[in-house]
Amino acid sequence: MKKINVNLKDNNYEIIINKGFFSDLDKYFPSSRRYFLITNDNLKKLFPDFINLFENKIIIKDGEEHKNFETYEFVIEELLKLKIERKDCIVAFGGGVTGDIAGFAAATVLRGVKLIQIPTTLLAQVDSSVGGKTGINTKQGKNLLGAFYQPEKVLIDTDILSFLPDKQIKTGLGEIVKYAFIEKNCTDIVEFYLYDYLNKIDKFDLLNRIDEIVYKCCNIKASVVSIDEKEAGLRAVLNFGHTFAHAIETITNYNKFTHGEAVSLGMKYAFNLSLNLGLINNEYFNSAVSLINKFDLISNEDFNFDKDEFINIMKQDKKVLNSKIRLVLPVSKGKVKIFDDISKREIEKVL
Repeated sequence: MKKINVNLKDNNYEIIINKGFFSDLDKYFPSSRRYFLITNDNLKKLFPDFINLFENKIIIKDGEEHKNFETYEFVIEELLKLKIERKDCIVAFGGGVTGDIAGFAAATVLRGVKLIQIPTTLLAQVDSSVGGKTGINTKQGKNLLGAFYQPEKVLIDTDILSFLPDKQIKTGLGEIVKYAFIEKNCTDIVEFYLYDYLNKIDKFDLLNRIDEIVYKCCNIKASVVSIDEKEAGLRAVLNFGHTFAHAIETITNYNKFTHGEAVSLGMKYAFNLSLNLGLINNEYFNSAVSLINKFDLISNEDFNFDKDEFINIMKQDKKVLNSKIRLVLPVSKGKVKIFDDISKREIEKVL
């Protein structure tokens, strides 16, 4: 078992990484309060024994296309029908979609109840379950409605990953590789040399090392969030590749790429843009793109879209400031910087 502390001004909590915590549930869910499980229909089939331990449970549809007002309203209405009270606790058991919706519900129902995150996908384990970002998508874009709402704890069981298809492992790897490209922004906090580590390991040996990789990524994110909980500064580097990725997901109606694939493609756009602007040299560009390609992170890069529409979606991103698109771009090995003065013409060149 490994533990990571997320130290915040008002709400410290632990990330607990372990194998097979299902066998020790009493430790994590004392009977002194009520729990309301929110999970998805796929997990209901895979883990019926665990899910049926909860008297109060809400099953939602899985998939980014369901992370919307309709599902959020359904969850809230079900919680109120079940007579949830402020002293109760919501348990999010699922991937990023489930965690985001359950977290937003916990933040808003009765003006806030306790929350425990149990991420079941690699992407959620290394990224979305940690840091308190919750939300839903709207017709205008991804995650435009939400709240910063920290969980009481995060329970990560890496044994669950054995149930995932390869596509879900790869989408999580997209976020893992992202950490390798930003880690030097965090060297005063943690120093794991993830870039060199991922370059050295064989892609077929990755799952044998997944416990260590999940720990490294969670430690980086927890350390960043501890310094900048609500993205006033440093935390913005965690969005590397995401401004492009969210536009990719929106313009393809969330049905062509997984989130990790979109992030991987977004990072390629960012590297191309940095190379064009002279922010990085060819050696680092080639090395970085090779690392993305090494793990086959993008199944199909080809899709048709209108560049003006794409950039208009980018302008609606929640990180836009003073009507300017803010992009996180690589500037050297493992280091990125935030720019808000990149011209539309330069962005169009890489699309």
